[in-house]
Amino acid sequence: MGFVNVNLEAAYLLHTPPSVNSGTLLVLTLHGFGSNPDVMLRLSVPAVGEECIVASLRGPNQHYLSGNPASDEVGYNWGTRRHPELNIRLHHEIVQAVAKELRARFSIPAHRTLLMGFSQPVGLNYRLIGTHPGEAGGIIGICGGVPKDWEEDKYHPVSAPILHIARSEDEFFPADVARGFPDRLRRHAADVEFHLIEGGHRFPSSSTPIIRAWMDRVFH
Repeated sequence: MGFVNVNLEAAYLLHTPPSVNSGTLLVLTLHGFGSNPDVMLRLSVPAVGEECIVASLRGPNQHYLSGNPASDEVGYNWGTRRHPELNIRLHHEIVQAVAKELRARFSIPAHRTLLMGFSQPVGLNYRLIGTHPGEAGGIIGICGGVPKDWEEDKYHPVSAPILHIARSEDEFFPADVARGFPDRLRRHAADVEFHLIEGGHRFPSSSTPIIRAWMDRVFH
């Protein structure tokens, strides 16, 4: 007996600048495991700039953070290792649906779309751009990993520049492992910039100058 697939709503929170023009950048930002779109929006807007359109996407799965159903604290995630193919496809469909909707709404081309993720969705975002290279003009991965199968030929060449930011004390992606990410990413991506910032598995506020400088290089 197989699973029945249904269409799920692609939910997101949106920050819109006072004015939108041909130079406006669309940023799709994805939160980590157990977080939510509100937290990721508050972290992302200062990092990329208030002049950007920033859509903070919600993971399709929810769970009680304490494990107690009586709790009011709910977090969202992008799936588990149990059904990887389904989780990958669902992530891609959600991101592509939101991108299509907002590009049409604000008349923004794909090459002025920035895909950003923290922790869990970083690898999923790399899978997306490797499968659909035209979906974004740039990728930012923060405190996340590279897909285990990234070296396989099923992924296409990626022309969109990638910025990967790791932390020196990250308990999920150790620095010794993260240092190998740039070379791995270059298997399919031509433009990879890597930074290892001091600290643990948290969105680094100190990364803002790095992100802004990279955005200036890539999108201006």
